[in-house]
Amino acid sequence: MLRLLQIADDAGSITVVAWEGEGAGRAVNGVSSTYDLAMQAIAAGRSIASQIAVLGYGADVDVKAAARKGRVGLPISHPDPAHFVVAGTGLTHLGSADGRDKMHKAAQAEDKPTDSMRMFLLGVEGGKPKPGEVGAQPEWFYKGNGSQLKSTGADLVSPAFALDGGEEPELAGIYLIGPDGTPFRVGFCLANEFSDHVTERGNYLWLAHSKLREASLGPELLIGDLPDHVEGTSRIRRGNEVIFEKPFLSGEANMSHTIANLEHHNFKYDIFREPGDLHVHFFGTATLSVSHGIKTQVGDVFEIDAAPFKLPLVNTLAVASERPVAIKKL
Repeated sequence: MLRLLQIADDAGSITVVAWEGEGAGRAVNGVSSTYDLAMQAIAAGRSIASQIAVLGYGADVDVKAAARKGRVGLPISHPDPAHFVVAGTGLTHLGSADGRDKMHKAAQAEDKPTDSMRMFLLGVEGGKPKPGEVGAQPEWFYKGNGSQLKSTGADLVSPAFALDGGEEPELAGIYLIGPDGTPFRVGFCLANEFSDHVTERGNYLWLAHSKLREASLGPELLIGDLPDHVEGTSRIRRGNEVIFEKPFLSGEANMSHTIANLEHHNFKYDIFREPGDLHVHFFGTATLSVSHGIKTQVGDVFEIDAAPFKLPLVNTLAVASERPVAIKKL
């Protein structure tokens, strides 16, 4: 399976590398970024793979050595991060309602399904429509823009006011909006959607606040179809100890929605079809350390890996300094 990476050299210049997952990758000629490559492909009416074949290859690149040296960046980026929309959907995976339901039942005296469970069941019942039909609308959230995205090896920085900084091991889709407003799916990557679960637990109406956090994307952009079953591992290291390690499942076989249904409900809004914009859409997860009683600390290391991705996504939890907000009158 073809993968695209953005790898920096000693001077910081970016090379787009095409890699099959084994052996050396190959530099793609004639492009300065994955974004540039995707824009060229759309303009030419070609697939990414066909556009690479037209451009040809340059030097071989040792991808794993570059990863060890910390030279692998985000798999795609926008020249203006404000035009890279970061959003996602939750309660999309089988079993994903359990942790959320426990959070919200504690604050609900009545013995009836929580809003989270009702939303999950809507997906189970109607999230996989027949081709050509529109399925159930999922939960949706906004996380920010491209300035919030971190590459593997970088710190995930929680705001000073946050009550928690917890991992969310997921898959994400990357999309580029064409000149006529058509969304093109570029590929898929590993992701850590990183949220404040303690704030969310306080009141489910604070979900929007809890999601306005940084997030990270894995080093590889997988081109083509995603396998129906994706199985990986999410772990947290604290010093020399692994304090959490659980499998996580994704792919449509483990989801209550089809990816096409999630895509439809994101891009049905005109505002998300602005030509030239990039989008990353987090597809959700059912595996959270907070559901197992883990309280993360500064310095904890999040590790996420899953086949068919060959390189892990690794980030360290940090906390920002206090930054008082001063509002001035004009």
